[in-house]
Amino acid sequence: MVSHAHSPASNPMHAFALEHLEVFVFRAPAEPPVQTSFGTMRERPAVLLKVTDQDGAHGWGEIWCNFPVVGAEHRARMAAYYLRPLALGKTWSSPQQCQQALHDALAVLAIQCGEPGTIHQIIAGLDTAIWDLLARKAGQPLWRFLSGQQTEHANPVPVYASGLNPTNPEQLAAQKLQEGYRAFKLKVGFGTERDLANLQAMRAVIGTELPLMVDANQAWTAAQATMAAQTMAQFDLGWLEEPIRADRPVAEWQQLSQAQPLQLAAGENLSAMPDFIAYLDSDAIGVMQPDLGKWGGISGCFEVAQHTLARGKLFCPHWLGGGIGLMASMHLKAAVGGAGYVEVDANPNVLRELLAMPVFALKDGAVTLNQAPGLGVEPDLVATRDFVVQVTGI
Repeated sequence: MVSHAHSPASNPMHAFALEHLEVFVFRAPAEPPVQTSFGTMRERPAVLLKVTDQDGAHGWGEIWCNFPVVGAEHRARMAAYYLRPLALGKTWSSPQQCQQALHDALAVLAIQCGEPGTIHQIIAGLDTAIWDLLARKAGQPLWRFLSGQQTEHANPVPVYASGLNPTNPEQLAAQKLQEGYRAFKLKVGFGTERDLANLQAMRAVIGTELPLMVDANQAWTAAQATMAAQTMAQFDLGWLEEPIRADRPVAEWQQLSQAQPLQLAAGENLSAMPDFIAYLDSDAIGVMQPDLGKWGGISGCFEVAQHTLARGKLFCPHWLGGGIGLMASMHLKAAVGGAGYVEVDANPNVLRELLAMPVFALKDGAVTLNQAPGLGVEPDLVATRDFVVQVTGI
């Protein structure tokens, strides 16, 4: 199914000028820790941006900051130091113009300090905040403001329960099944015996009809991935996510796709439109998963979504963080439509709930967004005061 959404650039909008940019850092315990093949998250960090324009309107965005462990404070300082002088006090014709100008202005810095990822992430968070601001000013939910849809209600957004750790994942899956989730994704890459035992336990709980996917978090070589996929295929898996390193050539992904039976998924670690297009134009992957807190924000990921759906592939925004980024991913998916899911971490995360009140309502594996302007949520900065990190210079 191809989306019929318009490009965000075609939405009528007024020029905007930002007057204030605030940065907030939070840390909460990760209970239980989030296990991946390359490391464990023992804390839940979040970095939020709040922008305010010349009329006093405001919007919220979130910067991806899960890794490294000390990354949240660093990104917050980078955002405060570099975004304020570049983004504030100017009149911009669109979020896209602002984003491109910031990328151009910071391109040499990204090379000089060897941190293109951090630069991409702070700009992405700002872009989402700007879109939230503009939709609020227009009095429209972001999904409608982006798409130009005139329907009263957004189409339900299918979601899947992600982050199912390799330690007794079936127990969490059973809980999420009861809550209304109807698709699940298991962490793999912890040894053949353990991975297969977990898949068997998962199928015993969710049955054989519900979608089940796996995420290897770049754990294997191509040869190892081929063997793993062949052994796991018996469990009727929807996709195999990032089985090899995300920076391997597209040709290698293409060869892997042909060498084993599972559909491949990737995208959260891509950071340039030509890279997204190269993957989409090949038969390397069938599922595209950009992360709007890592690269592109709403502007870039909306364009990726259009390219993805035009090629008949699944568009499934990646997200593992606080509530603002999750709600932005929901609105993005509702705006573009088409086949695919939004990722929702199945593990407890107080920063997801408190930083995006009200909590979304899940029914039969899907979320229906409300009519509130913008992202439809406002962080509860009072309830989160115990998790605030004081960072010098922001």
